[in-house]
Amino acid sequence: MPQRLWQLAPSTFSGGEQQRVNIARGFIVDYPILLLDEPTASLDSRNSAAVVTLIEQAKQRGAAIVGIFHDEGVRQQVADRLYDMQAPQALEIL
Repeated sequence: MPQRLWQLAPSTFSGGEQQRVNIARGFIVDYPILLLDEPTASLDSRNSAAVVTLIEQAKQRGAAIVGIFHDEGVRQQVADRLYDMQAPQALEIL
């Protein structure tokens, strides 16, 4: 986040800047469980890769990650288990 934005209220940020602030807030504390809803949506490839790295680091320290990932590449990078939530009953597919 550029230093010029540090003193501004988040409501003045662009949508992308707000998304990056929310991602930073979620990963700044070592939470035991992370609930992620499309954490890489609308991010450029550099920021998306940074978020994937944060997710992988959280997994390595033992955090449980529950997320919705429509991006198949990201999903394959971070998922240990996949569930099809469109089936009549949640169905494990990995």
